[in-house]
Amino acid sequence: MRPAGGRSRVGGQAGDGPSREGGRTADAPRRDGPSRDGRPSKGALRDGRPSGGPLREGVRGRDGAGRPSRPGERPIRPGERPLRPGERPVRGRDGDGPPRRSPAGPGGPPRRPGPPPRPAVLRLGSPRRRINIALMAMAVVLSLFAGRLVQLQGLNSKTFQAKAADQRVTPEVLPAKRGSITDVNGNELAVTADAREIYLDPKEVKETQRDLIATTLSAELGKPKDGIAAKLAQVDKRYLVVARDVDPLVARKIMGMGFRGVGSKPTYRRLYPGGTLAGGLVGFVGDDGFGLEGLEQAYNKTLAGQDGQQSIEIGRGGERIPMTRSTRVAPVPGRDLRLTIDRYIQWAAYEAIAKQVKAVGARSGSVIVMDVKTGQILAMANAPEVDLRNWQATRAEDRGNKAAAEVFEPGSTNKVITAAAALEAGVVAPSTLFTVPDNIQCADKVLRDAHPHPTEQMTFAQILEESSNVGTIMAGTKITDQRLHNMFTAFGFGAKSGGGIPSEEAGLLPDWQEWSGSQRCTIMYGQGISVTALQMASVYQTIANGGVRLTPTIVAGTTDEKGQLVPAAAPKQTRVISELTARQLAGMLEKAVAGADGTGGAAAIEGYRVAGKTGTAMRYDQKCGGYCGYTATFVGFTPAEAPRLMALAVIQDPKKDHYGGTIAAPVFQEVMTFALKTKKIPPTGSTSLLR
Repeated sequence: MRPAGGRSRVGGQAGDGPSREGGRTADAPRRDGPSRDGRPSKGALRDGRPSGGPLREGVRGRDGAGRPSRPGERPIRPGERPLRPGERPVRGRDGDGPPRRSPAGPGGPPRRPGPPPRPAVLRLGSPRRRINIALMAMAVVLSLFAGRLVQLQGLNSKTFQAKAADQRVTPEVLPAKRGSITDVNGNELAVTADAREIYLDPKEVKETQRDLIATTLSAELGKPKDGIAAKLAQVDKRYLVVARDVDPLVARKIMGMGFRGVGSKPTYRRLYPGGTLAGGLVGFVGDDGFGLEGLEQAYNKTLAGQDGQQSIEIGRGGERIPMTRSTRVAPVPGRDLRLTIDRYIQWAAYEAIAKQVKAVGARSGSVIVMDVKTGQILAMANAPEVDLRNWQATRAEDRGNKAAAEVFEPGSTNKVITAAAALEAGVVAPSTLFTVPDNIQCADKVLRDAHPHPTEQMTFAQILEESSNVGTIMAGTKITDQRLHNMFTAFGFGAKSGGGIPSEEAGLLPDWQEWSGSQRCTIMYGQGISVTALQMASVYQTIANGGVRLTPTIVAGTTDEKGQLVPAAAPKQTRVISELTARQLAGMLEKAVAGADGTGGAAAIEGYRVAGKTGTAMRYDQKCGGYCGYTATFVGFTPAEAPRLMALAVIQDPKKDHYGGTIAAPVFQEVMTFALKTKKIPPTGSTSLLR
């Protein structure tokens, strides 16, 4: 039996009649089970088939079984109820899933409340996209790493290998042993000995150990504790020197204490066994091992040698890496320097000048002893003299070699040059008579002798013997200024000697065309011209050597790489005056010592004939801006008939006396007597050269 109202299409409007889909009308309640009377209801399955007549093709049962739905209609999914009359299928937002039912149309029965809404579920995107993005990022990163590796290990590998090696390799300087300085007999004046350098690595020192280390090092090294503590506080530094020239035994004791951060490095130290002996001449070295004064500075390249170098690879802890590369260039030791100085004569010269400087309250003094026949300097002493064992305690102005560096006006010792020029010109002879007053007019000035005296007849020999300024001027005016200037130049004035003497000065010799009216007269007796003690000693060596000047020398030779002595080249020889003139001057100078009226009687030596000349000159001082004080000098040689040795003594700014004959001549006498004995030169008698 068909229900009234005709057929209802699937998805039709409410009130159009019963729906064929589901087998029930919109008004009748849905019955999925047996009816009230126990009979199956319409739509119930019987023998596996739906009741109520055969189903049309395309319509399934409530459980989705049966024939397929009509064309264009969606099949009912399992667990899904059929549409009620008046409902439309409603899709979800994403157009997927089971349709939602629209509410009943107007006039329809109220909608039965459905099940509670399901919670919203967050649907994740496809994981394949995320994986692809991650893979791309990893590929980019890995490509950067790969490119950097190619750069480091391929393109720039050698550069970075070199830098890494530089960080591991520690270069170390191997100091060369400095050569010794000895006297003419090989006695050491300066020598190099093994030493240690104590240093700190503050970064390795524990804070609790700083005070103990500072206290210990201060006591062992004699250094201020505060200074050591200040270095220990510099924890950003890795190498700070505490002390150099440390005795190896002291260094061994310190290292035996096991302080972490305290190290010892092998080095050398310079020792001066003589202390003040030839201090200004020998000089000294600084903390860096380079010569700062005297021969140490002048011959630094010869003495210093050449440092070596060693490179080793070390690890982070400072230990050497085994089986790694290492290079070593051995140091080349310096060469020894042998002087012409005789240690014993040098000692006597220093003792004599130091004693006299103190006795007369002088500012300074110098002594030079020279071998007449060789030009070799046997002694060059100064007072005060620098103590090479503690040169820092000596004033800077007293550290140098004054005998070659200090310039002064020579005074009467310069008269021999005027006499030599006059004798060489043939205008005078030793016996030439002069009428000599005690003063003379020279241009705009009146010049006088040291002592007033009546006008008297004097031979030229007597003029030199009594050191008359006026008589010397009278003889000097017989020659031209140019000829006199040439004689000064020939004797070495106005230039360095050329013998390599450290700290040597050239002095001052004005050009003869620049001499003023009075200066041409004062220069004749040693005022208005400046020389050094070395230059004046060379003048008297020339006279004693028969008129032949030898370049003064201080270095006898140096050792070669095998330690063998290589003698220095022979000194240059220059004839300055004739042998006759030299002999005449020697006789006149002997009268100045042995004569009854001579000014140098205090220089006489028993059993020897001594020739020499005194000098007393006003001293120019820059501090007072003019002439302040005096310079007292005596210079001579012996034996006069066959000279072997010459000596000079000069005393600057004496306070208790100022004449060369009274304060400088005794120094000459003492030093020359000792030198004659040391050189074993026998007495020769006392017969004068002048008869």
